Amino acid sequence: MRQVLQSINKGVFLGPAASATVLIAALSCTHVAYSQERTAPPYWAYAIDPPEDLAATRARATDNTPVHVPGSAKTLTVAQSQDRFNVPDWHPDDHPVMPEIVARGRPPDVFACGYCHLPDGLGRPENSSLAGLPSGYIVEQLADFKSGVRKTSEPLQQPIGTMNTAETKATEAEVQSAAQYFASLKPRPWIRVVETGTVPKTRIAGWMLVPLSSGEREPIGHRIIEVPENTQQTELRNDASGFIAYVPPGSLKKGQALVRSGGAGVTIQCSICHGPQLTGLGNVPSLAGRSPSYIVRQLYDIKDGARTGLAVQLMKAVVAQLSLDDMISIAAYTASLQP
Repeated sequence: MRQVLQSINKGVFLGPAASATVLIAALSCTHVAYSQERTAPPYWAYAIDPPEDLAATRARATDNTPVHVPGSAKTLTVAQSQDRFNVPDWHPDDHPVMPEIVARGRPPDVFACGYCHLPDGLGRPENSSLAGLPSGYIVEQLADFKSGVRKTSEPLQQPIGTMNTAETKATEAEVQSAAQYFASLKPRPWIRVVETGTVPKTRIAGWMLVPLSSGEREPIGHRIIEVPENTQQTELRNDASGFIAYVPPGSLKKGQALVRSGGAGVTIQCSICHGPQLTGLGNVPSLAGRSPSYIVRQLYDIKDGARTGLAVQLMKAVVAQLSLDDMISIAAYTASLQP
């Protein structure tokens, strides 16, 4: 397999169709061997809310304290900012009118898409940025969630569980409407990537990491620590308040080598399918500027076998030899790019 990958990496860009043919041939002729011993998924990428945060979430759902966010003339209550069937749209002039399924969902079965993925489609670390993705790709992923071929390596991860059990109840017309809306949005820089040896100590809340109020720091180790720029604003679902991704020193350079040249045969250069600037190609999604926590989860899920289906079969060869550190470097580099 290493020889096959090296030959692809040295070749010219053939386009996704021709490259897919080469990869399918490699997959059919070559068995990729890697350790079958399963380890626990990295907690920092698969953040699981503790019981105390679940209790705090329930308390916010009944909190009628009025709140504001910078740059918005709206006043909402804390409870309104947590309403999954009426998206807290702080900046309605910054995006097109949301379809009903995006703005309000369909109670009681289907949550509003814009609640988790935000009205501007940029999403958060626990889910996916949908802004600018091909509508056909979004429809395809909903079908994969519904059929069960797209799952998670961490069964307690509620965001994916919600996609599997609730959002798959959307009708075909609703799915098409949401897909076309998110595809029409223009992605923008949302995540600030910082290489550092030390990071804020964190806790888990809202299915993501948030810094401790004490300001204490610790070594980053072999992790990506992706946190809100402003925790309070993120809790209010302010889609103008982004994220910081702290990544290990040297990970950007290593990630660039893996992404752009395959890392001397470790993997396959991403531009073959995802486009020269990694902003997507045809029905293949973009990688540039996306949450590194999300990217690590996808690489891990595909290697682990939790995410399967026809659309990701070609990725099996891509991830087969990747270590977790490789995944961290790839995710750090792609997150640093302009979307």
